[in-house]
Amino acid sequence: MTGTNGNGGAPDPVITGPALLFAPANRPERFVRAAECSDMVILDLEDGAGSVSREEGRRNIINSGMDPRRTIARVCGPQDPGFIDDVRAIRETDYRTVIVPKVTDRIPDEVRGFRIIALIETPQAVLNLGALAADPDVVGLYWGAEDLCAYLGGTHSRLQPDEGAPEDRPGRYRDTMLMARSLMHMHAAAAGKFTVDAVHADFNDDRGLYEEAADAARSGFAATACIHPRQIAVVRRAYAPEPAQLERARRIVEEARRHPGAFKIDGEMIDAPLIAQAHRLVARAG
Repeated sequence: MTGTNGNGGAPDPVITGPALLFAPANRPERFVRAAECSDMVILDLEDGAGSVSREEGRRNIINSGMDPRRTIARVCGPQDPGFIDDVRAIRETDYRTVIVPKVTDRIPDEVRGFRIIALIETPQAVLNLGALAADPDVVGLYWGAEDLCAYLGGTHSRLQPDEGAPEDRPGRYRDTMLMARSLMHMHAAAAGKFTVDAVHADFNDDRGLYEEAADAARSGFAATACIHPRQIAVVRRAYAPEPAQLERARRIVEEARRHPGAFKIDGEMIDAPLIAQAHRLVARAG
C-alpha cells in the first residue's frame, strides 16, 4: 500500500505505507525488526534516542545499512548544538528522507538536498505553515502534540477525566491541538504535500489509536507515526477501507467509466467529488 499526497490522493513516492515506526538510534538491534514489522522505519536521533552518546547514535545509523526507500532519519532540531553533526552523519548514508523537528519559520540551509518532512510542533511553525509547506525541499508535514502543548505553556495535550474524558484511556486532543493538526493538513494539501499524524503515546490504547488513525486516513493523511510494534496492525487496519466501503467504491469507479457526468447508485447521486473519493479508496486498498 502506498500513501497519498495532498494533490488529489495520488500515490506518494516517499511514503510506502501508513504505519511508520520509530527506532531509537541507541538501539541498533531494533532497526531490522522495526523495518520488518512496519511500512517504514524512522531512525531517531532526537527524543527516542534518550541519553545515548550522540556520536554512538550517529555511528549506529551510518552502519545500519537499511533500505533507503523505506527508511527515514530524524535529526535533532536546528537549535540543538548537535544538529549540524546529525545532518553530516546522515549525509554519509544513502538515506535521503529526513524529519526535521522544531522548525519555526523556515527550513535550515544545512538540510538542503534532502527530502524533508517538517515536524510542526512549535507555535511559530503553526503560524508559518504556508511558507514551510511551500518549500521545494519539503515533501511532507508531520505534527507533534506534546511538544506543541509544552511550547504553548500547557500541561496536557488531551482532555483529562475531570473534564469528561474516559477514566480508562486518553481523552481527545484539545481544540488548540486539533486546530494545529487541521491547519497543517490544509496547508500541506494546498501545496501538494503529504501529512503524517502524531503518535498515540498510550500504546496499550488500541481503541483510541484506531479511532485517531481512521480519522487520519479518512481525512487524507498518508500515514500515522508509531512508537511500539503493537501499534502497527491497528494503524494498518484503520487505513484499510472496510469491505463494504471498498465494494461500493469499486462500483462507483466502474460506473464512472460508463458515464460522462453524474449518475445514481443505490438512490444516491454520484458526482465528481464522490468519484474522486472512490478512486482514492480503491488506490488505498492496493
